[in-house]
Amino acid sequence: MNSAEVARLAGVSVRTLRHYHQIKILPEPVRRSNGYREYTVHDLILLLRVRRLTELGLALDEIPPLLESPERAAAVLDELDRELAGQIELLTARRAMIARLRATGASPDTPVELAGLVEAAGRDLPADLARQDRDLMMLLHHGLDDRGREMLSALLERVVDPALLAGTTELTMRFAALGPDSTEDEIERLAGDYRAMLGTFDDEQFENVDIRTGELLTAYQQSVFNDAQRAFLERLGETAV
Repeated sequence: MNSAEVARLAGVSVRTLRHYHQIKILPEPVRRSNGYREYTVHDLILLLRVRRLTELGLALDEIPPLLESPERAAAVLDELDRELAGQIELLTARRAMIARLRATGASPDTPVELAGLVEAAGRDLPADLARQDRDLMMLLHHGLDDRGREMLSALLERVVDPALLAGTTELTMRFAALGPDSTEDEIERLAGDYRAMLGTFDDEQFENVDIRTGELLTAYQQSVFNDAQRAFLERLGETAV
């Protein structure tokens, strides 16, 4: 048999066959007088064994030792089974995340814990405001530990509650309207209203959360908010907790 014939019988490509020769998984067969390789049925059997092992998920560099020492088969299969179990668990978790994102209509890049919540919070806001809130939630979520993320999700669930959503949306619109002409009194009134609204949340839950991306949050705020808005955030941070 020539290269094309043995590759076809084994169900691999000629390129794959040549690669196996290059990495020494398959020995080079004898050559005819014309220089072409001459494969035997034994070469085909070996090629079939290699193909079967690769189909199981065995790495190419692990195949020669197994072929040379069949007694390693049990240990190799056990390791493959553990690896596949881990992959199945990972894929199952990913499918669950995809299902939640689809069910809530959330963007694929949304942290799954916030799926539907960020979208609901920004539904009645102008696109630029909704994007800012989304960006900040992304950074905050990244910087929180697992407990903090649970608290953030609980907080957003309350924010999007129909009883509160209209109020938080109105406050966000007032924040967006802050600008060069905003007075100290206006900023203070808005901070007071925010404090009244935040008083319905348990701020103490977030006191000791380790926010690893605090500097990034500050950098983002400096890049998108004007002086009056940053003054409001400073005022709110001084008195909100």
